[in-house]
Amino acid sequence: MNTLNSIDWLVIVVYFAALLGIVISVTRRNQTSTDYFLAGRNVGFFAIGASIFASNIGSEHIVGLAGQGAATGLAMAHYELHAWIVVLLAWVFVPFYYQSGVFTMPEFLEKRFGPKPRWILSLVSLAAYVLTKVSVTVYAGAVVFKTLLPETFGSPENAFWVGAIATVILTGLYTVAGGLRAVLYTDSIQAIILLIGSAAITWIGLNLLGGWSELQSFASENVADYALWRPLSDPDFPWLGILIASPIVGIWYWCTDQYIVQRTLAAKDLKTARRGALLGAFLKVWPVMIFLIPGLIGAALHQKGLLVIPGDSSGGLAGDQVFPTMVTSLLPTGLRGLVVAGLLAALMSSLSSLFNSTATLFTVDVYEKIRPGASEEKLVTVGRLATGVVIILGLLWIPIMPAISKGGLYQYLQNVQGYLAPPITAVFLLGLFNQRINSRGATWGLSLGFILGMAKLVLQGIFGAGKIENPTFLAAIADFNFLYFSGVLFLISVATIIVASYTSAAPRIEQLQGLTYAMMDRKSVRDSWDKREVIATVFILGLVVAIYSYFSFWI
Repeated sequence: MNTLNSIDWLVIVVYFAALLGIVISVTRRNQTSTDYFLAGRNVGFFAIGASIFASNIGSEHIVGLAGQGAATGLAMAHYELHAWIVVLLAWVFVPFYYQSGVFTMPEFLEKRFGPKPRWILSLVSLAAYVLTKVSVTVYAGAVVFKTLLPETFGSPENAFWVGAIATVILTGLYTVAGGLRAVLYTDSIQAIILLIGSAAITWIGLNLLGGWSELQSFASENVADYALWRPLSDPDFPWLGILIASPIVGIWYWCTDQYIVQRTLAAKDLKTARRGALLGAFLKVWPVMIFLIPGLIGAALHQKGLLVIPGDSSGGLAGDQVFPTMVTSLLPTGLRGLVVAGLLAALMSSLSSLFNSTATLFTVDVYEKIRPGASEEKLVTVGRLATGVVIILGLLWIPIMPAISKGGLYQYLQNVQGYLAPPITAVFLLGLFNQRINSRGATWGLSLGFILGMAKLVLQGIFGAGKIENPTFLAAIADFNFLYFSGVLFLISVATIIVASYTSAAPRIEQLQGLTYAMMDRKSVRDSWDKREVIATVFILGLVVAIYSYFSFWI
């Protein structure tokens, strides 16, 4: 296995020097809370689109998705072909959010439903960020260090901890200093590095393997493990479960989660916000080719004896080490340093976005509600302190991650998100398109949905086959496929919201201005797009259809 040499380190140092220069430059421009949390609402579409992509594709994606490619083939590709849902963000959701002038998604819920749903979503989002996104992203980054620099700090275990702590602290510092503007501009650079580095390793790996036909042959020998569509009998990824759960999780993540939507809220106008979201959708088309396929390539190279990938405790491939191993073993000097910089960029991009979104949620949706009338300077200070607290909590959670991540980081994420997403997706969809939905409906739907989702997660960790198998009904609930459970939870949430709303008073019409489809300013929305946005949309959707069509029959 190759190690990083002086040229590789030089590339990494130059990258971080450029990053530091950007942060110093933009930090001087933060004067108000709007500057800090939404970059002054004057950001261009390229920075928005690149940040949407880079924030989504973090180290847990590059590491975890390649690991899933090696272990389960294209089963997770459905979650990576959500470009069509980012198109929904551009055309359906962004107009509501932008016209309302909100900072956060909980703030939007308060305008539509009142304070209770806002509090519920704020607190659950903050807890979810710390316990899933921060911890998983940090753990994935630490795995990268452990694989790339096993002896640099004395031992692989030392490299794990140095990598985890250093990247969290450095990312936290530049996010605390620069706010969303620093996140957006550094993300623009990081998105380009991610694309170049991952495309390079895909190309080199394919050439070493012998070309695309060799990869198809390898996958054809293992159709049950690597196919895009799995039979209904598949215990993990039945095709019907994928069709049910994937859109529910996708709409929550891409259209209602502060982590992603905050980028569009920083746009200087509605047209820019839509174009930024469409650029993000275009970039989102490619992860299957540059992150998931490399995992398949790594598994094929390992089978041929051309690449040695460490094993896991069960004797199989350690999926989460596939991509880092390919970087250190296959890439030439210089390019290896660039890709390492890209992996670090992915980690820092996700963490910086997450830290800023968490700071915004806490400051706007918690602190400002408790202390109304706080000065702009005080709000920015509280936001920075909140980021610091999240950094500490993320570090404290690291020791737990090895146990949680068994089965692959990416699959773990989809499990947790499958239990968090349904009630939020239900509330936003019904709230935007049904004027009769009221505060009681939203409160009951969110509360019951979160309780049931977290109960399933707890049961899944304790009961089931190979764990505690009695009482049998708890074991059955624990083993119930996470994809199907996501659909069941969505239906329960929808029914709860509708029943609770229709058995109580309807909201007043004046409360709904600009907050439902029927009450929005359609003229300003129509004036914000022309044929260029339509052409871009058709092109993006065409790419999604083409990729689906090809990989449905490629083996």
